Amino acid sequence: MSSDHPQSLERPAGSAEAPFLELLARGASADAYEQPVLIARAEGRPAGRIAALEQAKAVALRVRSELEGRRRREAELSALFETAHDLAGLRDLDAVLRAIVQRARSLLGTDVAYLSLHDPVRGDTYMRVTEGSVAARFQQLRLGMGEGLGGLVAQTARPYVTDDYFKDDRFQHTLTIDSGVRDEGLVAILGVPLTLGHHVIGVLFAADRRARVFEREQIALLGSFAALAAAAIDTANLLTETRSALTELERANEIIRDHSGVIERASEVHDRLAELVLRGGGVHDVAAAVSEILDGTVEFTEIAPTEALEASRAEGHAVRHGDDWIAAVAAGGELLGALVLRGHPGLDPVDQRTLERAAMVTSLLLLARRSAAEAEQRVRGELLDDLLDARDRDPRLLRERAARLDADLDATHVVLAARLDGPAPDADQEAAARRRLWSAASHLAATRHGLAAARDGGTVLLLPLTAGDTATELARRTAGHLGTAVHEAVTVGASAPVRDLVVHLDAVAAAYEEGRRCLDALRLLGRSGDGAAAEDFGFLGLLLAGDRDIAGFVERTIGQVVAYDERRGTDLLRTLDAYFTCGMSPARTKDELHVHVNTVAQRLERVGRLLGEDWQSPSRALEIQLALRLYRLSAPPRH
Repeated sequence: MSSDHPQSLERPAGSAEAPFLELLARGASADAYEQPVLIARAEGRPAGRIAALEQAKAVALRVRSELEGRRRREAELSALFETAHDLAGLRDLDAVLRAIVQRARSLLGTDVAYLSLHDPVRGDTYMRVTEGSVAARFQQLRLGMGEGLGGLVAQTARPYVTDDYFKDDRFQHTLTIDSGVRDEGLVAILGVPLTLGHHVIGVLFAADRRARVFEREQIALLGSFAALAAAAIDTANLLTETRSALTELERANEIIRDHSGVIERASEVHDRLAELVLRGGGVHDVAAAVSEILDGTVEFTEIAPTEALEASRAEGHAVRHGDDWIAAVAAGGELLGALVLRGHPGLDPVDQRTLERAAMVTSLLLLARRSAAEAEQRVRGELLDDLLDARDRDPRLLRERAARLDADLDATHVVLAARLDGPAPDADQEAAARRRLWSAASHLAATRHGLAAARDGGTVLLLPLTAGDTATELARRTAGHLGTAVHEAVTVGASAPVRDLVVHLDAVAAAYEEGRRCLDALRLLGRSGDGAAAEDFGFLGLLLAGDRDIAGFVERTIGQVVAYDERRGTDLLRTLDAYFTCGMSPARTKDELHVHVNTVAQRLERVGRLLGEDWQSPSRALEIQLALRLYRLSAPPRH
């Protein structure tokens, strides 16, 4: 025998199995078992040797097949054990079902594995878990009973396998199902039922994108996985039912505890609110007490979101608005304000009733306070009536009466005339609207240390003017405040600031007439619901204010030019008058003044620096010309 042949092939015929044992030990592929026989034939070995090798090969292949089967069964048992272990520690049903489908696909070596479940409401099955699928339409398939291979499995509760889906006529083909299967490219499909007792709850599938024959062992293995999947679903359902039962028991216990605490809490609320009323507590005391009871922040406000406020008044209950709760405070048909529970979106019925009860107590307190306030308002109105009619000229008595109302008549004041603008359907509603306006104005006057009275179908207010404030700003704020309070447009006209009220009693009446003229002007100009003072109307304000404001108008309009001429001895006023007389032409102006045109230009430039860059605009030019004429008329004649 030649020395260049492998040593393993030079053994006696009785050692023919040796090379195959080595292949078995290495776990070689089936094709490798042909090599010893092929080498022996190539070397011209005796027929007996070749026959022995063939026999040893056949035995080795049977041993290899047995070992492969045992390894496969071991892997299958291991996968089943792991799946059963996952089931025993079930926390997430979807995770367990995904694991079952993934392991089934891996062990059967298929391209795709998927699981469908029965929908008792629609009476069909739907895809629950897929593994290896790439087609969206396939993943969303629904199979009716008897439709497709899965429908047949669900209907008969038996496993079915097809080597070629589209050539199999044992089950009903539908366009929807066939389109989904075609999109996925499936050919061979195995389906086994998921059963609980005698009921099929779904189907477990393994499929390939090529023709394939599924062996009996593979069908049995997929059935084992289906049994585990059914057990997982049953366990999850039992856990869900158990949790639901526990939740219901906990809810029942909570209800019992809540009911036992309702009486105590209601008693506490009743006692706290009754104590507040008896000791003369106010609205904010009620809000503070309810804040403590509800463990939140409760505030009384006269301004709240309109929609929620109206809903609460109409329903008679507190309503939720975002994260807040709003309970309307109303008496009869009148809305007095609201109690607002801030940042407390979760409110149980007991706490809601507590907030509603507090709103009712608040309305009673407000009505009681209103009676006292109305008495004070009448006193304030009487004092203002006396000031307007100049009936009491004793400054000392006036100051004493004002001091008792927390008003200071020595401060600078503004007289404001306020009137409702909306037409009333009838006389009764108009009277009610006027009462609301007077009540709101009286409340505002009390809070601002002023006076208010009903007069001439509207309301007149005497309010102090703070440092840095103007009559215009005060008028606009008052219009907005009163309009919000009565839910209607209120127009307010204001006088110029008035000083020394107790010294010049007729000044109040004159200021009131000025405010009324301003009010009428606003309404004629279509500015209903707004507030303004005479100074806002330019030269029109001069007409509204009367003779007493002529000097003020001239001062505001050309005062700086007048002062400049007086200080410097210049002739800017005469130049300005000639400029307007000559049609704003510098060339004609220099002829009128008999000066050089450059002199005219220099003087006009100085005027511009004094009056502002827009002094030649049409509106400013008109006011300047009027002020110039009034200045000439009011100035003493020159001799």
